Amino acid sequence: MLAAMPDSAPSPLSAGGPALRDGGDACPGTLRLHRADDGALARVRVPGGVLSADRADALLAVAGRFGDGELHLTSRGNVQLRGLDAECGGGPAELLTAAGLLPSAAHERARNIVASPLAGLDGSPPVSGWLSALDGLVCGSAAAASLSGRFLFALDSGRGDVDALGADVTLIAAGESCFLRIGAEDEVFRIPGGEGPRAALLAAETFLRAARDAGAWRVKDLPDDVRAGVRNDVRAELARTDGAAAGPAVHRPRPRTATPPAPGPHGSPNAISVGVPLGRLTPAQWRLLTETARRYGDELRLTPWRGIVVPGPFEGEDEAAEALRTLAAAGLITAPDSPWAGVGACIGHPGCAKSLSDVRAEAGAAVGPVGRLPVYWSGCERRCGHPHGEWIDVVVTPDGHRISHVRGERRDPPKTVRDDPAALAAAVATARA
Repeated sequence: MLAAMPDSAPSPLSAGGPALRDGGDACPGTLRLHRADDGALARVRVPGGVLSADRADALLAVAGRFGDGELHLTSRGNVQLRGLDAECGGGPAELLTAAGLLPSAAHERARNIVASPLAGLDGSPPVSGWLSALDGLVCGSAAAASLSGRFLFALDSGRGDVDALGADVTLIAAGESCFLRIGAEDEVFRIPGGEGPRAALLAAETFLRAARDAGAWRVKDLPDDVRAGVRNDVRAELARTDGAAAGPAVHRPRPRTATPPAPGPHGSPNAISVGVPLGRLTPAQWRLLTETARRYGDELRLTPWRGIVVPGPFEGEDEAAEALRTLAAAGLITAPDSPWAGVGACIGHPGCAKSLSDVRAEAGAAVGPVGRLPVYWSGCERRCGHPHGEWIDVVVTPDGHRISHVRGERRDPPKTVRDDPAALAAAVATARA
């Protein structure tokens, strides 16, 4: 059944403080859809962004049968289906369950796990064991069903890419052991690698107990003393249950800017990476990616930067180059010098009633030379899906387009451009440079 949903909470960039629980969890899923101006929206969680070719086919089938046929990638490596008919009922969930994409109705919005997309492909260690174990533990925990759709786990292969996303609980590979980061603190503690998934779930369950009193959606919303108490409780519980020695706190600053996989071949080449302009895939593009995956490793890895990694192995550089040429001809980003590299936008008007403009069209009209910094266009102050770290923020306001340089929690004084597309494109290009 389609359930109407309230609007999601504003981004912390515009909220001016932590987002505290003042109602039910508004994040959409596949059982509870969101009403948008272009129809209902379903968000399908894809833990770690990992999809088999068959499951990718199932997503396309749901999009075509019930929605507008397109697939939209999110900033957490998930997939959104838009334009769903209000009368679709449980049809999408039924097909997704049959394909193994909805293993637990109670936990479908809690399965928010991002993972380093090149793990095991570029010389960094794989995190697939952690991923399957953590997803199973989350789905098997009655308490974890209460995690909000905003709560995020990250599994980092040591590259620092998803560690930079500021997840609520992060595991970082470090040889035979791993580091556990709770929240975005610069201190971590070391635990045996095999204990990682259990420790991550323990941290989430401990957060939930603290969040009941604090009214918090995420770890960063907890008061400082409560957050410190969660970390101490997790370490004590690990030691009590099986003696997993959590080492003393180690200063390991979280990377402030993520480095996504560059478009092109990786790992000599064990994989190819492509970007998706504005995260929007046509049925033909999705089918081509699925066919490419089926030809090689039978796997797609959706990235938190609205891109896709196709693991191989490929028979040398020529075969990888040929696959990339085919994908480039379909309109995907296959090289770092693409004008579309680093350009992102929210859905904008007419898909979202709150948007003040068709920011996707504006972003396309302003595409120019490759910039040093990514740029993200938002149709309103909520900035849905904005990136992390350092980026150029373009927000539509009643007074024009406000452009500012964001560095973590800080931003430079903004510049506003009024109703002049040429001036707007020039201002964005200058800011990105």
